[in-house]
Amino acid sequence: MESSKNLFIVNHPLIQDKLTRIRNHLTQKKDFKENLSEIATLMAYEVFKDIPLDEIEVETPITKVIGKTLTKTIILSPILRAGLGMTNGFEYVVPNAIISHVGLYRDEETLKPQKYFFKYPKNIKNISDALVFILDPMLATGGTADAAIKELKKVGFKNITLVSIVGAPVAIKKINHNHPDVKIFLAALDKKLNDDGYIVPGLGDAGDRIFGTK
Repeated sequence: MESSKNLFIVNHPLIQDKLTRIRNHLTQKKDFKENLSEIATLMAYEVFKDIPLDEIEVETPITKVIGKTLTKTIILSPILRAGLGMTNGFEYVVPNAIISHVGLYRDEETLKPQKYFFKYPKNIKNISDALVFILDPMLATGGTADAAIKELKKVGFKNITLVSIVGAPVAIKKINHNHPDVKIFLAALDKKLNDDGYIVPGLGDAGDRIFGTK
């Protein structure tokens, strides 16, 4: 895995193979959705690599032993709607994670994010201690991710990680500048954005390809 200023590229052969499949414009909805979810699962192992553990005593069929256990509250925060395509992949690894939805879309003319829904758990004892993972397949201008991070910080979340499949340099620069405390995980850092604000080479509109709405 390569890293630079809070950017981490999860460069695994299985991820790269599946990424090529979802880049292909001939890949249909079912295969696109399945491969994207599988990429998310593979990325999750790397993303969760450094989460803290506490010791716990358990009894095996033979004797007592001190093991390790997750004690932090883990929150998966998919940005609607494309982020839903990554949620099952992460939830497969951490099935007890809380799901918090952030409804944001990018205005096609202004490219600015518009909020229409935000649901987060309010019954957490120590909200600032929870670990939040924002999920969104495409990190293009960075505007939507930036808005999601701001919404989460506004209610008290502090430990936030952003996970995307494909990102553009302009978005990385924006998030690093506005949120130097937020780590970014990608499967690939692409070249640029085109005049329409899409990532090049990218993989098209992830939401449309996941839900077959194009």
